[in-house]
Amino acid sequence: MSGNLAWWIEIPVALLLVLSGLFALAAGVGVVRFKTFFQRMHPPALAYSFAAWCVTLASIVYFSAQDDKLALRSWLIIIFLALTVPVTTILLARTELFRRRTASGDRGDIPPGLNHDSAAPVSTDDKR
Repeated sequence: MSGNLAWWIEIPVALLLVLSGLFALAAGVGVVRFKTFFQRMHPPALAYSFAAWCVTLASIVYFSAQDDKLALRSWLIIIFLALTVPVTTILLARTELFRRRTASGDRGDIPPGLNHDSAAPVSTDDKR
């Protein structure tokens, strides 16, 4: 395997890697800049996923050009990220919401749970 590839392959790979770094930087800035936990959840979930997409696409282009055949093994990274990132984000959000509901103090901005007593009962009588 030679390390020299055509410039028309190296340029998109380099641009995808730089774009990946910019997405990761934006995620880091978002985590530092936002104030609440729920606001801080979105930059890593979204921007790091976009950064991983860029690295994966760069990997596919690079190794496909290097081996002269389509290299799709990198798609496993994106498949696992597409499955795990939303689940992790939801679990983190639910954990924080549970912590806030069980903590003592003011419950002003915390939405009630699904089994909240003040919810109006749903009528089962359908009079059409």
